[in-house]
Amino acid sequence: MKKVQKIIKSLWIPMICGLLVIILLRLVLLIGYVPGTSMEPTIHKGSYIMGLRIHGELQRGDIVIFKLDGRTLVKRITGIPGDTVYVDEIGLYVMTPLAEDSVHAILTVPEGCYYLLGDNIAESRDSRYWEDPFIREEDILAKLLFP
Repeated sequence: MKKVQKIIKSLWIPMICGLLVIILLRLVLLIGYVPGTSMEPTIHKGSYIMGLRIHGELQRGDIVIFKLDGRTLVKRITGIPGDTVYVDEIGLYVMTPLAEDSVHAILTVPEGCYYLLGDNIAESRDSRYWEDPFIREEDILAKLLFP
């Protein structure tokens, strides 16, 4: 009986630590892998990233980890709710008005949604290409901790 108690006592701290790590990873942190080049040079292909699941209000310029069509992706917020996004003739999206003759589309980011682009504009499949160009706030899993 003493031997069993001794084994239980010796495992108590590792078990508590293991449980705390599991809780931390499920509720607070998100660890991911970036297989592509869409966020270069900020995040290099093959990098591991860490995001914070508990975050304040998201701002333009924040890098977020989110779900889209069953995949987990990472992109930068370029449009927040209420922003107007202008599309020019070569497909670039900017936040400032363009000359009328170069505007192909004008989008307004709806409440509770964000417009996301990759930093490597030439390689990124982002809001410019998605059927619905906006990501809902509830689809955002975490805000990147270390860009």
